[in-house]
Amino acid sequence: MNFTNTFAPFLRWIGELKDPKILRADVVAGITVALVLVPQSMAYAQLAGLPPYIGLYASFLPGIVAALFGSSRQLATGPVAVVSLMTASTLEPLAAGNPEGYLAYAVLMALMVGVFQISLGLLRMGVLVDFLSHPVVTGFTNAAAIIIGTSQIGKLFGVSVEKSEHTYETVWNTLVAASQDTHMMTLVVGIVALGIMIAMRKFTPKAPNVLVAVAITTAVSWWMNLEAKGVRVVGSIPEGLPALVMPTFDVETAVQLSTAAIAIALIGFMEAISIAKAMAAQTRQRLDSNQELVGQGLGNVMSALSGGYAVSGSFSRSAVNISAGAITGFSAIVTGIVVAITLLWLTPLLYFLPQATLAAVIIMAVINLVKIKPIMEFWKVQPHDAYVSIITFALTLLWAPHLDKGIYVGVILSLGMYLWRTMRPRISELSRDKDGTLRDAKVRGLKTCDHISVIRFDGSLYFANAGYFEDKVLRNLAKKPDLVYMIIDAEGINSIDASGEEMLHVLAQRLHASGVEVLVARAKKQLMDIFRRTGYVEHLGEDHFFRLRSHAFNYAWKHLMDRHDPETCPIKIPVPLDAAEADGDARPATAVS
Repeated sequence: MNFTNTFAPFLRWIGELKDPKILRADVVAGITVALVLVPQSMAYAQLAGLPPYIGLYASFLPGIVAALFGSSRQLATGPVAVVSLMTASTLEPLAAGNPEGYLAYAVLMALMVGVFQISLGLLRMGVLVDFLSHPVVTGFTNAAAIIIGTSQIGKLFGVSVEKSEHTYETVWNTLVAASQDTHMMTLVVGIVALGIMIAMRKFTPKAPNVLVAVAITTAVSWWMNLEAKGVRVVGSIPEGLPALVMPTFDVETAVQLSTAAIAIALIGFMEAISIAKAMAAQTRQRLDSNQELVGQGLGNVMSALSGGYAVSGSFSRSAVNISAGAITGFSAIVTGIVVAITLLWLTPLLYFLPQATLAAVIIMAVINLVKIKPIMEFWKVQPHDAYVSIITFALTLLWAPHLDKGIYVGVILSLGMYLWRTMRPRISELSRDKDGTLRDAKVRGLKTCDHISVIRFDGSLYFANAGYFEDKVLRNLAKKPDLVYMIIDAEGINSIDASGEEMLHVLAQRLHASGVEVLVARAKKQLMDIFRRTGYVEHLGEDHFFRLRSHAFNYAWKHLMDRHDPETCPIKIPVPLDAAEADGDARPATAVS
């Protein structure tokens, strides 16, 4: 294990700060991100069901630590919408009987998420994130965006209702309350904030639209004393930096939080690594997903120690960071310093910040998370991927606020679909087409030989499909009473397990008993190594394995002698081609069907 890469990855870029241009670029980028982060983090903390200042705590040290120990130079870590929503959905039922313990639960959740991520990173198990397929994440993110957006309706209209068992019931009740008892001044503030951000995003996209909306509505709120008129404001925010305190660890509570913590850790990291990969492709930097897990995990642990809640990489702030010219992770340190300055001296300025403005900030942040086009693309590639995405989307909406259930069902569905596809891989009997290539006889409507059958298996041969392969071969045998040679084209078999190998042993014995010999052509080296270790080569005979299919054909024709005329066999090459072309080794991939 490389010490620098694992425990001090920041040493790879810290020396670059000697260049004044790089230092200046990082300082400007860090300040720019902070202008977005300060109001956004307060809004996300509110979404998580926490006091707004907790968002500032989660924005101070976690982003700095994640940048120092992660592998991405431009990833901006801090509070994000999806993780905030998942935190709220997990903690609200748990803290129903203990409202005072809500913050303690959130801190403990951040610690558990961090420890889990660090463990995965150190054990080099970042590959586990791959179980969250793109269709599952897309379906979940779309649903989460809708849930997040609708959760702000009450704050935007100035109404409140009791939370129901299901989120859709709460949303409906909120809409009913809004239709009957909207607080107009609150609604006006929210609409003004939305209008400012929408207009600036369109006409001045590089300007900090969130900060401007917050500044204007806060100033108006102070000037007109909107709090006295019933507009809810953020209120007093504790001044000073958070103290570093070890969270209280309660085993019973930790067990209750464990499944949700795993889901948040995986979803949060999935979001972070996706952003990091996109930026790495742009900057051509080396990205280590396991090291990024360590960085994100340490960021979450630091968030817990400093009284914050679970954090992750932010798409919007990372985009701001890289577009502002960030070159190294020092930009995240600058962002943390600006947040610290805010906590030390600027919190009184946030007292009159309307909560309707924070609701507008959240709504604007999640609008871009709703994406239909990827689901349409899934349908073009594989319809079942679109089904998985749609089902994940629907179940997440239906079961909200229990968001982790939607994710787990989506993962099970995607794995189940994969297993089903590999249980029934493509198995083709091949014959010679007019152009001299071997193709699927059934698809192309080609005649096959009575004495020789060529079977191609496309996929790994393992316990779930070994029986399927055997059944297909025996069915082919039943259709050809004069069959003498069964040639297995093994080029498509990338791997084999004990069940698959045992099936080939038994199949060869059954076919031999029926007067049919098995020949194997084009098996890869890793497959041949297994066949030699298990004695399958010795069982069939070394002369029954061939590098090319044409060699297998010649062997069969030679031993059939007068029982079969190769000139009339459909497998016979109708035009002069060399052995490599006849076997498809020199033809383009499109020639295989």
